[in-house]
Amino acid sequence: MPSSVRTDPSIDDSSTGAVSNQGAQSPLDIPQPAPARSCFVDVDAVRLHYLDYGDEQHRGQVRPTLLCVHGSAANAHWFDYVADELRAEYRVLSLDQRGHGDSTWAADANYTYARYALDLAAVIEHIGVDDLVLVGHSMGGMVSLACTATTPQRIGKLVIVDSTMILSAERVSAMRGIGDRPGRSYDSQQAYVDNYRLRPAGAREAPNIVRHLAATGCREFDDGQWRNKFDRKVYASRVRIEGMPFWDKIKIPSLYIKGGLSDRMNDEIAAQIRARCAAIEFAEVPAANHHVTLDNPVGFNAALRQFVND
Repeated sequence: MPSSVRTDPSIDDSSTGAVSNQGAQSPLDIPQPAPARSCFVDVDAVRLHYLDYGDEQHRGQVRPTLLCVHGSAANAHWFDYVADELRAEYRVLSLDQRGHGDSTWAADANYTYARYALDLAAVIEHIGVDDLVLVGHSMGGMVSLACTATTPQRIGKLVIVDSTMILSAERVSAMRGIGDRPGRSYDSQQAYVDNYRLRPAGAREAPNIVRHLAATGCREFDDGQWRNKFDRKVYASRVRIEGMPFWDKIKIPSLYIKGGLSDRMNDEIAAQIRARCAAIEFAEVPAANHHVTLDNPVGFNAALRQFVND
């Protein structure tokens, strides 16, 4: 773990593509994005940003802490729509991983899973609570799994959300190809928001959710153009990783949440995980594809709360 930790309270990639509103909820049923304050912690020459969804009503109360970790090319705001309900019961935090969101880019382009896991361990140590519940989606799930396997001391429960356990060489090659190409640029934030799309195909998010993610996920660069906040070297430097060996070291209660329409988990992969980790449970959220927290926030929260409160 890095020794220097300082804190100040205060596209065309795997997360963007065609939008489908099939199965979208009525506007009256859609949760609203939770308000949050920005906090920062310096780790290994990178300033990491995270959101704290707590409010004054619960300030100072001792409650279970959830730390959420987003996927590739996403950011902390991808948990805004589940945090609004969860923050009434838990302390909810959401991290921008290095090279994403409002965290700084790594000067040395060190975006390995091992480095992400070290960052996450440092943030957990900074938060300073025991029995923390770690919640990771997609790539963030793999990072959370690696962190729990190598630095489990303060983690009480682990939740993996629709993560790919075995990343194929073909997939890694495709991601590197994306990283080697320049991202799409727009003359204004409005133009970026209007053209923003989610990947993979089959996304079911409501339009207001997509627009919120677009607005919070872009910034104006030095050339006056608006682009996704993430560093494309995140993809250009991607390496293949297998999650299965990490499960041998997981001894705490763990939950894998699968989107009911997602194909990233199947019976064969689940059996391999069970053979390695006796503490694993599985849950499926209906009417959700890969982006479970966005497709069905209410269903996701129900599965999470049942596990956390058990």
